[in-house]
Amino acid sequence: MRKEVYLDNSATTKVLKEVADEVYKVLIEDYGNPSSLHSKGLYAEKTVREARRVISNFLGVEEKEIYFTSGGTESNNVAIKGAVKALKRKGKHIITTSIEHPSVLEVCRELEEEGFKVTYLPVGEDGIVKVSDVKNAVNSETVLISIMHVNNEVGSIQPIEEIADFLKEKDIVFHVDAVQSFGKISLISGLKGISLLSASAHKVYGPKGIGILYKKDKIKIEPLIHGGGQERGLRSGTENVPGIAGFCKAVEILEKNFSLWKEKMGDLKERLKTGIIDLIEDVVINTPETKSAPHILNVSFLGIKAEVLLHALENYGIYVSTGSACSSHKKVKSHVLVAMGKKEEEIEGAVRFSLSPFITEEEIDYTLDVLKNQVKELRRFKRR
Repeated sequence: MRKEVYLDNSATTKVLKEVADEVYKVLIEDYGNPSSLHSKGLYAEKTVREARRVISNFLGVEEKEIYFTSGGTESNNVAIKGAVKALKRKGKHIITTSIEHPSVLEVCRELEEEGFKVTYLPVGEDGIVKVSDVKNAVNSETVLISIMHVNNEVGSIQPIEEIADFLKEKDIVFHVDAVQSFGKISLISGLKGISLLSASAHKVYGPKGIGILYKKDKIKIEPLIHGGGQERGLRSGTENVPGIAGFCKAVEILEKNFSLWKEKMGDLKERLKTGIIDLIEDVVINTPETKSAPHILNVSFLGIKAEVLLHALENYGIYVSTGSACSSHKKVKSHVLVAMGKKEEEIEGAVRFSLSPFITEEEIDYTLDVLKNQVKELRRFKRR
């Protein structure tokens, strides 16, 4: 039987059995509409309410500040579009970074078409934005700053806490895309200084199609979806109760294991990185040494096209990525590595390994053995 090592956990994670069981139960037994007044509906409403309680407790915020969406992309869209449209009379300037997820960058480009001014801040070679650049970009027209917590391609951690501290005396909405950090690294206690935050269940062993938007109670944003007024009018449409129940169960499990899982992923990442450096020549580690998430390692294998290496590893049951799963089919350069000033050869050969706490040391060693042989073989083939 072929060994299988899944190292693409930043794209999506395997749903835990307990989570799948909870989703199945709601699909088959507790399938009522939360808006219905009979007992089936009331039980579904209770399920949604319990999930809101569990997730808000995990984040240290109020239940009424959690809104369910279809995932990180919708949460980012609702946060940014909804906030700036509610504030357009105050100003039309947005600040973000050059390494954001497409669900932020594409929204900003659309808003530019509508007359908003967007400042795209650069990052350093470590993939981290400077707090001083954020401060210097703010002007009297600035209404929103949107900066991711952990970059999805290289794992760099942005200085969210320092930015939030700077903004505490300013009337500017601060949105954080926490899709890659939620459940992986600690967030600011009680999300202090953060106005809006996005997260998604399928990055933390929950189902796809369900996410959350944290909205600080006093923040006003306009809804993008209108209808029956669900989610207190912010996100109309019948709630995805099975997904919400699954997200709730995933967070319950995550909360119990947070520190242990974080430490294990960090150890696995270090084992993988050290092995690559020791066993393979001409590699460049794109993930910063410090200030990076425990589950992401981005490495350039010089002289090889990453997509070719990806499929070579797949033949041995090892699954990796060449970058963001949301843009991998577009055949464009990684905007993140470009922003970090990487050379053409480094960008072409960049592979992202993303870990989970369920991977073993033996699987990492197997990956290193296959990787060493495949890189050697592909380089030899190219020289022919």
